[in-house]
Amino acid sequence: MKNLALHWKILIGMAFGVVFGLIMSNFDFGKDFISDWIKPFGTIFINSLKLIAIPLILASLVKGISDLKDISKLSQMGGATIVTYMITTVIAVSIGLIVVNVIKPGDSISEETRIELISAYESDADQKREVAASTKNSGPLQALIDVVPSNIVYAASNNKNMLQVIFFAILFGISMILIPPNKSRPIKEFFDSLNEVILKIIDLIMSFAPYGVFALLATLIVEAPKWDLLKSLLLYSMTLILGLSVLIILYVLIVKVFTGKDPNYFLKGILPAQLVAFSTSSSAATLPVTMDRVHNHLGVKEEVSSFVLPIGATINMDGTALYQAIAAVFIAQTFGLDLSLGAQLGIILTATLASIGAAAVPSAGIIVLVIVLSQAGIPEAGLALIFAVDRPLDMCRTVVNITGDATVSMLVDKLIKKK
Repeated sequence: MKNLALHWKILIGMAFGVVFGLIMSNFDFGKDFISDWIKPFGTIFINSLKLIAIPLILASLVKGISDLKDISKLSQMGGATIVTYMITTVIAVSIGLIVVNVIKPGDSISEETRIELISAYESDADQKREVAASTKNSGPLQALIDVVPSNIVYAASNNKNMLQVIFFAILFGISMILIPPNKSRPIKEFFDSLNEVILKIIDLIMSFAPYGVFALLATLIVEAPKWDLLKSLLLYSMTLILGLSVLIILYVLIVKVFTGKDPNYFLKGILPAQLVAFSTSSSAATLPVTMDRVHNHLGVKEEVSSFVLPIGATINMDGTALYQAIAAVFIAQTFGLDLSLGAQLGIILTATLASIGAAAVPSAGIIVLVIVLSQAGIPEAGLALIFAVDRPLDMCRTVVNITGDATVSMLVDKLIKKK
């Protein structure tokens, strides 16, 4: 086992977790046993990754920007990053709309199933609507206001405020470039050392990854809803997975065409990060692993990966954007609504902008979905329809989110090298 690569250890842990969960599901005490004695280890694993998310973003961004030593180079990298992220997000939403309109998964759900699911999950839907209400009713520039923290210590105390931490780190790094090198050298050396320490902490945490994903998958299996409810949503799930698969294929083609890298090289390099993303359903929790794989295994310069990936974990949610498009149209189909072309174009715009502000934590996309449903005039009560299968699908779309981040980092790295 010691000689196995990390991704094989993680795969073995996932497989054992699924098998163990299926076995324990057959016993009356199984769910309680896993909840009391197995699930905590999965929670510890996720918490340990979240623990270093803020320090990693702060240290890596400040180090990455200060390494540039040239403000014009930063503007080139920042512009290329934001534009590329926006383009891939629009493409993702468009793919989602095409797939869901061709397959029409909502037409297969019976009235009886719809009523049963709404009855079972209506309380959860109410909670999500309440969380999203303040965002939906805020002014058009609220997202811009939320980027600038009034207190960096408070912002750094919550992983949901990553965009604020990124803003501060970028401002801090730019200021270091603009002052004389002899003045910035001591603090640069501090952040260089801090970054190395954080990377070593990542190594220590990742040695626990196979056990963490075992606990997460075993817990997911025993807590999954009954199959008679899941099978009515199987076509919806397959539609979303198909859309996500198309997006992964698109990423591979982009890497091949624009960077010249072999698809196997790209997929093998990012695989461990994809597996952690699948297990945690969190781009933020996976960020340390993504940064390690992109820099050390995909050959992206550290100054690029440390700048592009933290921003991507916050604003580049291609999988989430695609999911919002498919879920919105699916819910409309179950209610017998025929969305016009204008309404679906509105979904593209809203899902693109909404995904930028989605927190990089599990199930954040379903909260943002409320905004998309409201814009398109789709009943928000339809959220209850997708709660039953949202968790496993959230795992899949997180894989796409971090794969998109890795793809863009390789493109930006190639662009910077050319210039």
